[in-house]
Amino acid sequence: MRVGFIGLGSQGGPMARRIIEGGFGTTLWARRPASLEPYADTGATFAQSPAALAAASDLICLCVVGEADIEEVISGEQGLLAGLKPGSVLAVHSTVHPNTCRSLAKKLGSKGVSVIDAPVSGGGPAAAEGRLMVMVGGEADVVERCRPVFETYADPVVHLGELGSGQTTKLLNNLLFTANLGTAATALALAKSLGVSPERLTEVVSRGSGNSFALNVVGGEASLDRLAGLAGTLLQKDVRLVVDLAERAAASAGAVLDAADAALALMDHPR
Repeated sequence: MRVGFIGLGSQGGPMARRIIEGGFGTTLWARRPASLEPYADTGATFAQSPAALAAASDLICLCVVGEADIEEVISGEQGLLAGLKPGSVLAVHSTVHPNTCRSLAKKLGSKGVSVIDAPVSGGGPAAAEGRLMVMVGGEADVVERCRPVFETYADPVVHLGELGSGQTTKLLNNLLFTANLGTAATALALAKSLGVSPERLTEVVSRGSGNSFALNVVGGEASLDRLAGLAGTLLQKDVRLVVDLAERAAASAGAVLDAADAALALMDHPR
C-alpha cells in the first residue's frame, strides 16, 4: 500500500516517520517547505500538491487541525479531490465532527474512494514509540486494509463501528478528560486551602483509588494555566462538538458537560 501523509505537526510528524520506517512507500506534502526538511534523509517522496500526493497514494492520511484545514486540502484545482483514484482510502486522523467525515464520504463516494475516521490519542512521544491509540470508524474491510499502516505507529488500533464512531469516541474521551481536569484542579486548590501540599496530595492520590490521568497532568509540571495555553482551544472545540452531538441525539449529558465547562472556565481564569 502506497501512503500519502498530510499534517506533519508535533503528532503527525512522528506518525509519518513511523510509516516510512515501516517500509511503506510514502509521499508527503506540506504547505511550508520547511516542514519537509526533516524527511530529506528518508525514502519519502515530496509531492508538489495535494492532488499529486493523492494520485501517487492508495491511502491518504490527514492529520491537520480541523474542518477548515480539511476543506482547504481537499478543495481547489490542486486539492486532493482532483487527484484521488477509485479504490483509494482517505483516513481522517484529525479530531472533527463525525458529520464532517460522513459528508466527505458522500462527496468522495462518487469517485469510488472510501473514507474512514481514525482520530488518535497519545501525542507525539507515543507516536514516535509506536503506541498511539487509534479509534477507527468505517467499513470493516477498509479498516483491515489500512490496519498494517496504522500499526506502524499505534497500539492498539480499535475498530469501533460505522463511519463517525471513531470521532464520537474521541470526543467523549476528551469530554471526560476535560471534566476530570476541573475536578482535579478544584481538589488541588482545596488541598492548599486546607494546609496540604498539592504536590504531596498528587503523590498520594496517584497511588490510590482517586487517581486519574488528569490529576497527574495538573498536579505535576503542567499546571492548569499552562495546559490552557497548550490545549485549551482544542478542548473547547471538542466540548462544543460533544454538545452538538448530545443535542442532536436528545441525550442527557448535563453533569459531565457542566464539569467540563467548569474546567474550561478555570483555564480562562486560572486561580
